Amino acid sequence: MSLICPLCHQPLLPQANSFHCDAGHQFDQAKEGYVNLLPVQHKGSKEPGDSAEMLQARRAFLDAGHYQPLRDSVAQILAEKLAAQPAQVLDIGCGEGYYTAAMAAALPQAQLFGLDVAKAAIRMAAKRYHAVKFYVASSQRLPFADASLDAVVRIYAPCNEKELSRVIKPGGFLLTVTPAAHHLQQFKALIYREVQLHAAEEKVYSGFKQIDQQNLHYSMTLSGAAAVSLLQMTPFAWRAREEVWQNLAASSEFSCDADFTLTLWQRD
Repeated sequence: MSLICPLCHQPLLPQANSFHCDAGHQFDQAKEGYVNLLPVQHKGSKEPGDSAEMLQARRAFLDAGHYQPLRDSVAQILAEKLAAQPAQVLDIGCGEGYYTAAMAAALPQAQLFGLDVAKAAIRMAAKRYHAVKFYVASSQRLPFADASLDAVVRIYAPCNEKELSRVIKPGGFLLTVTPAAHHLQQFKALIYREVQLHAAEEKVYSGFKQIDQQNLHYSMTLSGAAAVSLLQMTPFAWRAREEVWQNLAASSEFSCDADFTLTLWQRD
């Protein structure tokens, strides 16, 4: 176990159903099995992260399998690099655990951690996926010891690049998933007068070298309900007019593109 206290950064040690550090800070395990490592002074708002409504929409959409090709690709990339070792792997911004659970299944020798700032998301994840250890915590202050993780996965989630450098072992991996040019362009056409394609993420992680990059593109045919759920998951949902929501809900099917860029980095 490589947890550190989010307040004093000393090692956190398990004791019964809680974790303690030498400074006397204590964090109790919830009945669902997760641990809240997000002190109130680090929250930034009363209930940070996705709302319960957004999480339910996300779970309904993901459970229907529309993003299964992405889930399988992420799991396969990790398995190719880590399957032969008892690795420690962190999924940042794991939400309700859909991708994290697939990583755990692909890496039976590994210890999977899921982290999200939204307590409602972590509660949902912990209730369903018992092979993963879930934590409420901020990606800006990762509650893991220096050089303790073999891999970190970042699917869209915000992060603190210095923290990634701190927690990933030399030779360890960072796997990022970002939207590629044509991702969900049909939704944008319903909302914006001019559709701007996603610009490629031109990011360089200090202390890492890029060792692989691949594109995953496929078409989805969604029911009206699934299209509404997907729109609720997007950052441009708040720009959609009421008639857009109504027309989607009433449609028998809606076709759109999924387009992702998966990039694998290795720590120097």
